[in-house]
Amino acid sequence: MDIKENILETIGNTPLIRLNKIVSGIDATILAKVETFNPGHSIKDRMALKMVEEAENTGRIEAGGTIIECTSGNTGMGIALAAAVKGYKCVFTTSDKQSKEKIDILKAVGAEVIVCPTDVRPEDPRSYYSVAERISNEIPNSVWLNQYDNLANRQAHYESTGPEIWNQTDGKITHLVVGVGTGGTISGTAKYLKEQNPNIKIWGIDTYGSVFKKYHETGEFDEKEIYPYITEGIGEDILPKNVDFGLIDHFEKVTDKDGAIYARRLAQEEGILLGYSCGSAMAGLIQLADQLSPEDVAVIIFHDHGSRYVGKIYNDEWMIQRGFLDKELRVKDLLNKKKDTTFYSLSKDSSLKEALEIMKAQDISQMPITNDGKIVGSITQNKVLNQILENQLKNVDMKAADIMGDAFPEISVETPLKDLNKYITKEVPAVITVDQNNQPQIITQYDIIQAL
Repeated sequence: MDIKENILETIGNTPLIRLNKIVSGIDATILAKVETFNPGHSIKDRMALKMVEEAENTGRIEAGGTIIECTSGNTGMGIALAAAVKGYKCVFTTSDKQSKEKIDILKAVGAEVIVCPTDVRPEDPRSYYSVAERISNEIPNSVWLNQYDNLANRQAHYESTGPEIWNQTDGKITHLVVGVGTGGTISGTAKYLKEQNPNIKIWGIDTYGSVFKKYHETGEFDEKEIYPYITEGIGEDILPKNVDFGLIDHFEKVTDKDGAIYARRLAQEEGILLGYSCGSAMAGLIQLADQLSPEDVAVIIFHDHGSRYVGKIYNDEWMIQRGFLDKELRVKDLLNKKKDTTFYSLSKDSSLKEALEIMKAQDISQMPITNDGKIVGSITQNKVLNQILENQLKNVDMKAADIMGDAFPEISVETPLKDLNKYITKEVPAVITVDQNNQPQIITQYDIIQAL
């Protein structure tokens, strides 16, 4: 039987997927190393297992011990999976900017989570680095793995991520694009790839509020570069030992807004639901696209899954509050909220009886009338009922076209909702639009009320 002995054996061998719509216009092959296929839904599973095994092999932890780590969530998840299989306890420190989903997931796999303030210096006793170190000294038979300076982190990627990408591209990779946090992913993967081909360009994605880019370019650790940012998983206010700056050819900074927007675009255009830093990596490549040629093969590492950010970047209200989304709702937003997007219409040769039956069955009050696939008019429930009652039910077989009104106005899906009052009136109860699949849709007064 083809089985795995435990969940840890499913780590790695993640797919390489071609990106299409979001990179339209870029004359290069753009591939995504989608690490959400790991059991903990992030690339951190690789290094988490490696660090735990290294602690075991060096005797830093014994059976029944406690693993302590400062984590933004993903490393903690990987460690928790290893701990569950191997029988260890876990205590994680994290910062208060992390999503609630990440914290809840860590608790779900049995970890104790201590939330620390974000806006403090690393050496501050309240920082999540300092708290992790302190409790590791207080708890017997415990180990603080310290993913930032633990070189087993980058070794994991030298042994697995790098070889996988090299083999999956048949050695044709020319550029590697990676968000940089602890530095383990970019440094370990880059080391392996550059050993195979030293001409491969390594692009690190940084965020505003982080020290990496300026330090790489000037060698100066400038504290003025450090300020709070929202993006999770990349950027640092320290220089982790895992970051090998000599292997990185260029750092590109991406704004909090662009990272969030590109993560949402990846979900909508490529069908890949990803985390915040993945959007940053995608935005970084777009910013550098003019440096790519048609012969290039660029691989972006997508670190983690979007399920951990549904309360943040995938929440419209959260995005609007931070100015990342236009506050003005549009017709396309209304369509996304509609529960039933079936388009009901009548042929001009349909009878009033047929019209009334459809309206009753589907609980609708108006319908477009078509002829040879084109919308030529409209009919409302009131008109149908009035006609039948006025004729004392004698003309139920008369045609809908006999009493049809003008066709409903056709509008763009980009039309602001506030402008619908220019079209929808007491006499005109609906408008017609065309959705992203080029299918007609009707918007009624009731749809607007429901959406708002």
